Amino acid sequence: EVQLQASGGGLVQAGGSLRLSCAASGFTFSDYAVGWFRQAPGKEREGIACINNSDGSKYYADSVKGRFTISYDNAKNTVYLQINSLKPEDTAVYTCAALRSYIYREIGLRYDDMPYRGKGTLVTVSS
Repeated sequence: EVQLQASGGGLVQAGGSLRLSCAASGFTFSDYAVGWFRQAPGKEREGIACINNSDGSKYYADSVKGRFTISYDNAKNTVYLQINSLKPEDTAVYTCAALRSYIYREIGLRYDDMPYRGKGTLVTVSS
């Protein structure tokens, strides 16, 4: 059974940092791309970062470049999202999702096309 589980969210003050984890099981991790999405209250879901575990390539949305870093540990089947200099506007539910690397290379990061999705973790940034 394929499972993705995001964790690491919490309440943090503006300017602080968090590291989110996405633990995966049930599939060959190195054959997949894993992306992070976030959805703030009243806003559409946004694809913010993705790492292609087959070649290590990374994607960041313009809104998070310079503050967010995505990485993976194939031995632990886990993808991380390091978030620095948190802002109140980063408050959202963060979710990870996965799809096959070769499909990701063709279509990019699109939540509706990710066959495997985990439950989110809430990040709340206080001002």
